[in-house]
Amino acid sequence: MKQLRKKVIKANPFRNRKQIAIFMYLMCFVLFFSLLFRFTWIMVKGEVNGEDLHENVERLYTRSSILQARRGTIYDRNGNPVALDAASFQMIGVLTPEWSAPNRPQHVEDSRAVARILSEHIAMGENDIYDRLSSDRKQVEFGSAGSNLNYGTMSAIRDALEEEELTGIRFEESRSRLYPNGTFASHTIGLAQTSEENENQLTGVMGIEQQFDDLLSGKNGWRRLQRDRFGYVIPGQDIDEQEPVHGEDLQLTIDRRLQIFLESVVEDVSQAHQPKYITANLMHAQTGEILATSQRPTFNATTREGIDQSWQNLLTDYTFEPGSTMKVLTLAASIQEGTFSPNDYFKSGQLNIAGGVVRDVRREGWGTISHLEGLVRSSNVSFVHQVEEMGRNTWGEYLDAFGFGEQTGIALPNEARGSNPFEWPLQKLNTSFGQGIAVTPVQMLRAFSAVTNGGRMVNPHLVKDPDLDLKESEPVISEETAQQTMAYLKETVTDENGTGQNYQIDGFEIAAKTGTAQIPDPDTGRYLTGRENHVFSVVGMAPADDPELILFVTVQQPQLNTITHGGQAVQQIFNPVMRRALEYYTAGSDEQARQQDTALEMSRFIERDTQDVLNYLSKQKHPYSVIGTGDRVVQQLPVYESEIDESQRLLLLTNGAMTLPDLTGWSRGELHKLRELTGISLQIEGEGFVTEQNLAAGSFIETGTEIMVQLSANQE
Repeated sequence: MKQLRKKVIKANPFRNRKQIAIFMYLMCFVLFFSLLFRFTWIMVKGEVNGEDLHENVERLYTRSSILQARRGTIYDRNGNPVALDAASFQMIGVLTPEWSAPNRPQHVEDSRAVARILSEHIAMGENDIYDRLSSDRKQVEFGSAGSNLNYGTMSAIRDALEEEELTGIRFEESRSRLYPNGTFASHTIGLAQTSEENENQLTGVMGIEQQFDDLLSGKNGWRRLQRDRFGYVIPGQDIDEQEPVHGEDLQLTIDRRLQIFLESVVEDVSQAHQPKYITANLMHAQTGEILATSQRPTFNATTREGIDQSWQNLLTDYTFEPGSTMKVLTLAASIQEGTFSPNDYFKSGQLNIAGGVVRDVRREGWGTISHLEGLVRSSNVSFVHQVEEMGRNTWGEYLDAFGFGEQTGIALPNEARGSNPFEWPLQKLNTSFGQGIAVTPVQMLRAFSAVTNGGRMVNPHLVKDPDLDLKESEPVISEETAQQTMAYLKETVTDENGTGQNYQIDGFEIAAKTGTAQIPDPDTGRYLTGRENHVFSVVGMAPADDPELILFVTVQQPQLNTITHGGQAVQQIFNPVMRRALEYYTAGSDEQARQQDTALEMSRFIERDTQDVLNYLSKQKHPYSVIGTGDRVVQQLPVYESEIDESQRLLLLTNGAMTLPDLTGWSRGELHKLRELTGISLQIEGEGFVTEQNLAAGSFIETGTEIMVQLSANQE
């Protein structure tokens, strides 16, 4: 029995091992076939745990990029670009070797050599660049000096680095909008820029850029391709892409020559008299084409300097009481109604009427005078008589016919309607001389065009349209009335007592009407007092016998520092601009304009050798100052085609680090141009010309550097 039990006991371990082996074999087969099934399933289905492996691989190795659509170019009437797309580049220095492939370095290895080359192309010193490249960060940027680089600068840096086999500098490309003329009808042309929501699309945010955004904007395309883990393109692949649809171009009615000249004149007056507002608008009298438009405050569309002062386009958004320039239209209505009797007499000075008092600017008046003399002297009392003769309601109908209180439809956003309550008896009469009614400059231009265009108003417009019907509106006054109105308005310029006699221009007959409007105080409801607290204005139409041009200028609240009347500030704008415009647009002036353009070609110095430019300017004996030590001019002020006199200083910015010139003898206006060109911060004390500066000439400067200067009126 014991022996049998021992045999049984000996047999059990063997059988257990065999069973375990069989079980293990079975488990291996099950595991193998499970894995085989799993792999087969993955191969067939291409997914794991609901994740598509093909998509994961695509995401890992496929790179998508936006093919940006070109935004349409905006041209002036002669085909000169005033807003166009440009590729801009931001420079970045890669300092870490972590992002480099084996034997293919992508980081900066020789900081000193790279700094030397970069300092030759951007406005930053070699030591400053070297300090950045020697930091312990993974990558660095170079501030404003390394941002918004154009293609030429970018390619020059890249070529110089490749020539010396230096690595570590890369460029990020983005689309930007280039405004080559700087301050140039900036609120009217507007701005296009990217937003935080869409960094790949330029969008119009002001002016023409905003109004015609759908036309100018294109549709971005895309491109997909595969790269390895180091970012290099895998060769031999099919590239999937969708081509972009580019935006359409736009041609404006603005004349670049006149616009640049107008901006220069307006800026000089703005600097001299610091008014709250200036508007200056030149329109073709028979077509309604805006040839030039300027305002202050404004901004430089290239540097964005001044953009925070105001986003308001004064051509369409600025409402004001026009004052006596409204008498042009009162006169036309009175002539049309047959109630203007130039040789009838009235007592000037003041008139008690409609429960109030109407006064002339000269309270005691000029005695008993004719209504023609009342026009020449701009008598308010005379024009109240005109409205009383034709009837107040009839005059109200003319105000409606001239379009006050409604938009003109000019292609600009946010156009104001103005206001014309025309409710109270005295207010109805006051509108005859431009009080108690709020208008915009573009409304006034449209109304004036009835006088210059045979009785029909033309719609002011900024975009050239060959299909535009210029004679669509019904006549407001007859052609005979328009001609007679122009004839009377010549008297205000030629008569010895005329308020417009200072607006005479040799060789041309001008019809004009001046205005000095009071400004309502929104807090008290009364008018502001004081000699400066007026809107001074003039409208001029020329040539008077066959008008082609209308120039309307307003200057609100100028400082009477070197003048005795605000109208003199208006005159400083009107006379040179109207003279230049008449020389361009009247018969026989085309050849003169072409000769002027030929002479101006010499003022383009950008991308030229610095020494060649200096040699040329030395021969011309023209004042200039150089900012920087580079061998190539990269920017200039005044800009190309600006018309400058012999005393106006030319500022030249070169490549490389910026240096401060000797400012001795510089005017305040020249200092502001230096700030515009370089981005420095200026603290100016005193009046006159520079006598002291806190940094020595030749000192290195960069955007944000604070410069303090002392001006003195005794500087010779």
